[in-house]
Amino acid sequence: MASAWQKNSHSGSAAQECVEVARAEDRVVALRDSKDPDGPMIVVGGAQWRALLTSLKDR
Repeated sequence: MASAWQKNSHSGSAAQECVEVARAEDRVVALRDSKDPDGPMIVVGGAQWRALLTSLKDR
């Protein structure tokens, strides 16, 4: 479903608590826990993803 997963650039290779993000089909974004790559994903639409990023940047 998802394209290549990307880890936050601030995570580093030894980070234990990382969220990975990938663009998925139909203009959605998928998120998962890097420690559990076969586990559950959260999938959000593009507009919701942009709203989340905007909210985080405004903090």
